[in-house]
Amino acid sequence: MDRPEQRAANEPTSLGERLAALHRQLLADVPHVDRIGCALYDPKDDLLKTFLHSTLAGEALRSYEYKLSASRSLLDLARRGGRRLLTDIPADLEPHNAHSAWVIEEGYRTSLTIPMFGQGVFTGMLFFDSRRPNAFSGTEQRQLELFANLISLLIAGELLSIRALAGSVDVARAFCDLRDFETGTHLERMSRYARLVAQELAPDRGLTDEFVELVFLFAPLHDVGKIGIPDHILLRPGPLAGEDWETMKTHVDRGCAVIDQMIADLALRDLPNVVLLRNIVEYHHEFLDGSGYPKGVRGDAIPLEARIVTVADVFDALTSPRPYKPAWPFAEAFAELDRMVAAGQLDAAVVAALHRRAAEARAVQDRYRDDRTKPRRP
Repeated sequence: MDRPEQRAANEPTSLGERLAALHRQLLADVPHVDRIGCALYDPKDDLLKTFLHSTLAGEALRSYEYKLSASRSLLDLARRGGRRLLTDIPADLEPHNAHSAWVIEEGYRTSLTIPMFGQGVFTGMLFFDSRRPNAFSGTEQRQLELFANLISLLIAGELLSIRALAGSVDVARAFCDLRDFETGTHLERMSRYARLVAQELAPDRGLTDEFVELVFLFAPLHDVGKIGIPDHILLRPGPLAGEDWETMKTHVDRGCAVIDQMIADLALRDLPNVVLLRNIVEYHHEFLDGSGYPKGVRGDAIPLEARIVTVADVFDALTSPRPYKPAWPFAEAFAELDRMVAAGQLDAAVVAALHRRAAEARAVQDRYRDDRTKPRRP
């Protein structure tokens, strides 16, 4: 299978790079667009989340979330469509939240906001900002709407591909008689823990919002290979040993094979971020000291996205009840993560990031509680 890293060096790969290329084209027709920003909507949490941006100068807005229901004007756009034009931002916008304060501080004067829809469902917002007051004429606004449609199609196409992969995994699980190797709420929790960690690491590691969102979207696929593990191994309570344990460890290679096959079947070979997905599946059971499986790789050979998912997965396993153990209190679970850091197994920065977001992790656990207690293998 062709790998994304084999692309031509000058070909845009990530969505962010492709948005920047569209921005350069747009400037020929609407020269005063200083920033294009995209926020995705998460309906489960009612959150607009920064996702992509192309910013010509100044500081970009990153790792920001805002409840859609907290903004009457944006909520109205999401429900009815249309566009919102602010022609003098300092006069039109009160700095009542971090986004408004940032827009004013960065010197933006005009903003055109256009909602994105996919198959009639609201998916997010596009923001076209200029440092000039009253920057966009009526003709330019119509041109921006055309570009907004292009950008929406670009984003929708990639997200549809990602969700097609996730949907295929769900179908595979159904055909495996809903074997319950992972409950839905486990996947909700651990993917949100992973997103919290990625957000926390983003400023120091230079991670984009696109990276953060993809970790969140791909994290639930980490154990897809377990659909190929026999029930007598997968569902047995208590520890595994010998041949059964060796069979269990094959779920990582099986998972990579499943992902590769799905990519081929769904014609997703050109999906730019397939490498990130594959890294999560391939490396999420590896430890920094080489004691993990299946390859026993060490240190920086384990990609950051996999190290993040590993910590999120271990943390949820510790803090969730199982037939063979009660749920550990947060303090004990964090102490175990710290012990694994001291033993050289987990990434210290990743664990520290989760420590700093402990209150939000608690909120995730409270919201996505799971009353089912069938066993889940590590």
